[in-house]
Amino acid sequence: MTLTSKQRAYLKTLANNITPVFQVGKASLTPEIVIAVDEALEKRELIKLSVLKNCFDDPNELADTMAERTKSQVVQVIGKKIILYRPAKKAPKIQLPR
Repeated sequence: MTLTSKQRAYLKTLANNITPVFQVGKASLTPEIVIAVDEALEKRELIKLSVLKNCFDDPNELADTMAERTKSQVVQVIGKKIILYRPAKKAPKIQLPR
């Protein structure tokens, strides 16, 4: 499932008000952080991650890898902030525009 530009814009609007729930540091993407992000996506559907200054990986690459491992969609990467979306398996909360 790929997001349309309209859906992506809607999710960006929703993401404006949320604070980052995870920080990716110099250890980069550990299995623990991938599991934690996976669980957070199931609960919240839309999450924001921040990449710390001591992490030398490219935020765009991190976003793609994280999306691949959690089967989510990258909504946006701005600087060192990553926004991911995945509808919940049980009772999705966010209704995307068609």
